[in-house]
Amino acid sequence: MTNSIKVAVAGVGRWGVHLLRNFLAHPQVQVVAVVDPNSESLEKLQRQYKLNENDENVLLTTEWQKLQQLSELNAVVIATPAVTHYSLIVDALNWGCHVLAEKPLTLNPSECRELCQLAEKQQLILMVDHTYLFHPAVEKGRAVLQAGTLGNLRYGYATRTHLGPVRYDVDALWDLAIHDISIFNTWLGRSPIIAQATGKVWLQTAHKDKSTSSNLSSSPHPLSDLVWVTLTYPSGFQAFIHLCWLNPDKQRRLGVVGSHASLIFDEMLPDAPLTLMQGEFERQESRFIPVNQQRKAIEIEKGEPLQRVCNSFVECIIENTSSAISSGWVGTELVEILTALTQSLEAGGKPISLTSPPSP
Repeated sequence: MTNSIKVAVAGVGRWGVHLLRNFLAHPQVQVVAVVDPNSESLEKLQRQYKLNENDENVLLTTEWQKLQQLSELNAVVIATPAVTHYSLIVDALNWGCHVLAEKPLTLNPSECRELCQLAEKQQLILMVDHTYLFHPAVEKGRAVLQAGTLGNLRYGYATRTHLGPVRYDVDALWDLAIHDISIFNTWLGRSPIIAQATGKVWLQTAHKDKSTSSNLSSSPHPLSDLVWVTLTYPSGFQAFIHLCWLNPDKQRRLGVVGSHASLIFDEMLPDAPLTLMQGEFERQESRFIPVNQQRKAIEIEKGEPLQRVCNSFVECIIENTSSAISSGWVGTELVEILTALTQSLEAGGKPISLTSPPSP
């Protein structure tokens, strides 16, 4: 393969394997290395994708530092646990490689800012895989709101629940909230100025279970299984988010309510995930009468959101331009919001003020 972007994928777990699949299929990419600490996973992938059967010379290794020996490496895709992101991204940028990192960028806002500044200094692309921002329903929803179809915006709500998977490194807030926060920010074209959160812990505490010697939590704090989030935006608009990995009622639903209509994004309805629910009140003396009620499924483009992420990363490299949708700075802002929510959670729901966006 000539004139291709040579990519290494680090981390091929539950999500990383889908990133690998997309880059293997991309016509402008040559996957030259796959890194994962689990040698059995590497062997499975080698069989599944028939790697190195056609003189591809794909390096399969458990050692991250071996990537440094690949002199023609152009980009690294990082889908490892978030706690490892900072050091791996620093390495990749210092090796002269563009980086696509799984969300969150890191668990620390100052580390995020440092990585963005390093990428700019090295004139390299740093992009974060916030997959929902590339979902056709989210893109279309933003256009609907910008057109003023909903009237005056009143409030938003989201529910993201399921029975697991239960994380041992971060709580339900860090695991789940970033998706809905990113969608609200995109749809509103604004960032929140106040963050509040409360939660409940049932499953894990911040100590080892001496009876089983199993580490119930790798975090120094109890990990909340249920979190309620309130975000307040500059206009006074508020978004209320319900997060739980301890609920068998799986929901992936987000809505924005306006004076004339509500816009609903429901992933559990794959054939029609974006719906406009029209309706308002007409006052008749002391009564409020519902009028103009109509339900309309909004047509969206077809396409896998993750494939769009990968395509966008490649385009950014070719055009040497930062992602307008999901740059490192976008990822930094989301980490700042999550950090403020964590502060609120630990303070029993105290409102936390947020600063202005971290970068132009």
